[in-house]
Amino acid sequence: MSGRPKQRSYLVGLLGQGIGPSLSPELHEREGERQGLRYTYKAVELPDSRLDREQLRDLLAHAVELGFDGLNVTHPVKQVMATLVDELAPEAAAIGAINTILVHDGATRGHNTDVTGFAAAVADGLAGAALDRVVLIGAGGAGTAVAHALAGLGVPVLSVVDTEPDRAQALARSVRRRWDVELDTSTPAELPRLLRAASGLVNATPVGMAAHPGTPVDPALLHDGLWVADIVYRPLITELVREATARGCRVLTGAGMAVNQAADSFELITGRRADRAAMFSDFDELVADEIGAANPRRE
Repeated sequence: MSGRPKQRSYLVGLLGQGIGPSLSPELHEREGERQGLRYTYKAVELPDSRLDREQLRDLLAHAVELGFDGLNVTHPVKQVMATLVDELAPEAAAIGAINTILVHDGATRGHNTDVTGFAAAVADGLAGAALDRVVLIGAGGAGTAVAHALAGLGVPVLSVVDTEPDRAQALARSVRRRWDVELDTSTPAELPRLLRAASGLVNATPVGMAAHPGTPVDPALLHDGLWVADIVYRPLITELVREATARGCRVLTGAGMAVNQAADSFELITGRRADRAAMFSDFDELVADEIGAANPRRE
């Protein structure tokens, strides 16, 4: 655990865009209740007009003044918020993006539980899958975390695809500084060639979210020799997941990453061990009506 002093009351928030469907508030508050805590978690939707760096700096300062104990941050501010906290944990500094901010004695410290969350999801949901050549779509904050997780899992060859070459190159530099991996960067036009030889595909873009419907890859490029992972979890069954399943791909939804990163964040904020099995049960219950399955996180 984090070594933070134990409390009985916590105020936590989520900052980002398109977060209305997020299950983070419910997952955190249910776990807090299980542990006998007064745990309040508020989602704060950021309009385009509030994404300016200085406005985000002011927002963080206000959160500290208002007594927040921690914040989760998501698309599209994971990278800029990493430049605004007082201190970065080593793994967050290596990645250059954060999803969790701890507040203690007026100081802020950034962490990244997306890395550990995605790695745990792959180990659990794709056990035994070939990891020899993986294509990653998306080089933003989430994509950078996923790239580090994949490298840490031993992926030897990683192809990063993004519409912005500079962003993909920045991701590549951060990974190469930390891991021994063969990494190349490409644009979406190269996906047909890359996917023919790939063993796995990961979507780390917001495409597929309720606010960004669609699929980041032409479904015709998917084949049954490819496993497909999507970090989007609302909706849980994204268009990419649906198309990949229909083509016989082994599929990993965004559920495992969502629950594991939430549990990791809860532990950082409270210094208490989260009941992950119970949090997965909570997740299954919250999305059961959406997909009509008893154990959706492994589908």
